[in-house]
Formats: sequence, structure tokens, C-alpha cells
Amino acid sequence: MEETVIRNRKQFDEHVTSQRFISNDKSNTTLTKIGKPDELHSMPLRDRCNSSTSSSELDRGVDDIRQNRTPKRSVSEYASKQKRHLVRSISAPEKRSTFTDFLSSSRRMVTRAEDFVKHVIEAGWNLVHHRHLPDWLQDNEYLLFGHRLPLNSFKACFRSVFRIHTETGNIWTHLLGMIAFISIAAYTLSSRYIDWMWQDITVHSVFFGGAILCLTFSWVFHTVFCHSENVNKLFSKLDYCGIALLTVGSFVPFLYYSFFCHFVAHMVYLVSIIILGTSCIIVSLFDKFATPTYRPLRAGLFIALGLTGVIPTIHLVTIVGIYPAMYEYSVLHLLTMAFLYIGGALMYAFRVPESLYPGKFDIWFQSHQIFHVCVIAAALVHFRGIQILSHTRHNLTECSA
Repeated sequence: MEETVIRNRKQFDEHVTSQRFISNDKSNTTLTKIGKPDELHSMPLRDRCNSSTSSSELDRGVDDIRQNRTPKRSVSEYASKQKRHLVRSISAPEKRSTFTDFLSSSRRMVTRAEDFVKHVIEAGWNLVHHRHLPDWLQDNEYLLFGHRLPLNSFKACFRSVFRIHTETGNIWTHLLGMIAFISIAAYTLSSRYIDWMWQDITVHSVFFGGAILCLTFSWVFHTVFCHSENVNKLFSKLDYCGIALLTVGSFVPFLYYSFFCHFVAHMVYLVSIIILGTSCIIVSLFDKFATPTYRPLRAGLFIALGLTGVIPTIHLVTIVGIYPAMYEYSVLHLLTMAFLYIGGALMYAFRVPESLYPGKFDIWFQSHQIFHVCVIAAALVHFRGIQILSHTRHNLTECSA
């Protein structure tokens, strides 16, 4: 055994002596001959002894590998890199005004909010662009996205009340308004029943009935708006009838309390407003009247119905005087109500603001929603005026000659 080891050692020394011709600058050739260092260490001792590579050559190959893995950088290169880093850290940030930062951040927030709303809408409901709607659903071409397709199911229509689409705001503004007026009517009629005569109860009931029917027809119409063409036309007519009922119902208590001591004038104005309101209802029943082409005509007709109150108001001012008429007979409330009704109707007729910025008010703050809010606000203002009128009339013990 010892003789075999000695013999192998002699062969290794002879082989090392014969392999001195490898040069230092040919590292790739050396690596090819000697292989990888990991491979050499993994070889058994006998194979290492039989290898044709010397230890000095092995060291040079390892050095070449180290040089290839981690190349040395010059001092000038390192210094220039450190200088650039130092300049970047010391240089002052770019100065921007606070107003510019506020505008840019606000713009980003609005864009993210719009993207989030559109994502929620698309994920929760099958909505389409305005151009994909049938002709009978293309009511407002300035509302681009968020429209419901024809559902052909009342159950699906009423389920859409709790979804987000172009009619969501129209539904909930008058649905909540209907609930509010039902609550107000129940409280008012129940608490004042003992003190009031049957005439007081009747005129207040007419007002509350007109307001509740108008708000009910409105939110139901906007709910079943996309059911089918026939259902759309039917409830559209009911919607316009509700507006006429609200207008007539608002005039009844005003005329009753204002001309309590002038029976002839009271009856003439009351019959006139009922005839005009009935005419509006009859015109609203025509299918052609409900088309988008006659939108300005619809708005103008109901504005004219509301303006018929100008004549009895002027008559009242000539009877009691301008100051009592404004504050004791609630003409100021009547003017505020007329301003809200007419302003909302004009925005609805000219479709402001969506006509100015198409696609920006598809879901919220469109003209129809603003009109709904104006209707509710006007009805509340008028109710307050009726309360003042009722108080004034009850304090007046007898009519003057």
C-alpha cells in the first residue's frame, strides 16, 4: 500500500514538472483545462493526483475567476460616483406653490373617485352607454354612461332602486321626499285635528295629497323607467299628472285663507286654477307630449300653470297692503316657492349642467335631480307659508266690511 502511494506521488511530481508551459494571460484556456474550483475540490484524491494541473496554475485560475467576478474600479470612477450622489442629496427640491399642489392633488382625487365609482357601477350592474339604448330610453343625450337596459320585469326594476345608475338620484330624492311629507302630514293633521274646523283639515289634506301623489308618481316612474316602452309611457303620464296635482294642491289653501272674507274672488280663482290644472293633466295624457322633442313645451306649460298665481297675489296686495301681504299672508313664501319651481323647471328644460359638460354628471347632480330637489324645497317653503296663513286667519275674529 505504501509503495503504491509513493509511486503515485512520483508520477504526480513528474507530471507537474512537465506542465510549466501554461502562461498567466490565458485565463480562459486555463479554466478550460483545470475546470471549476468547486469541481476540483469535489474530485477524489486519486483523481486530483492524476489531474494534469499544477497547484500554481490552479491558484492562477482561481485568481482569474475572482478578477472576472469582482472587477476593480478606478479611484476616479469611484470619486465621480460619490460626487454625483453628494450633489443629488444636497440639491434643494423644486419649489412649487401651495395652490398648484392643491389643484394637482384635487384633480388626482377627483379622477380616482370617478374611476372608483365607474368600477363599482360596472361590477354591480349591467349598464351601457347612451348610444346602446333603444329610442324610447334615449331621453337625455348628455348623460353618456350608466344607463339601464330594458329589464321587462317590475321586480328587477324595483331591485335597481338600491343600485347606482343614472336614475338613482331621481328615485331617492322623491322617495325620501314622499316619506318626509307623509310624516309631516300625519303629525300635522293629528295634532291640529281638535283645534281645526273641517275646512282647515280639507285644504291641508288637499295640499298634502297633491304633494304625496306627485312625489310618489315621480319616484315610481323613475324606477320603472326602463321596464318597457308601454310602461314607460304610462308612468310618464302619471309623473306629469302628479306635477299638476301638486300645483293645484298648493293653490287651494293659499286661496282659501287669503280670500276667506272675499267669497266671489276665492271661488273664481279656485275654479280657474282647477280648470288649468285639469287641462295640463289632459295634455299630459297624449303620447306625443311625453317625447323629448316637447321637453321645452312641457316645462313652459307647467311654468305657466304656476304663474297663474300672480293675479291673485297682486289682488291680495291691493286688499291688505304690501307689508301684511308679504309677512302675515306669506306672499314672501309664495314668491320663494315660485322662484324654486321656475328655476328648477328652467334647468330641467335646458339640461344644465350636463349640457355644458357631457358625461360629467351621469350619476349625480344632473338637471333632473336638481329639479327634484327644487320641487321638495318649494313644497316645504309653501307648507311653512300655509302655517303662517292659517295662524293669521285664526287670529282674525271677523271679516272687515
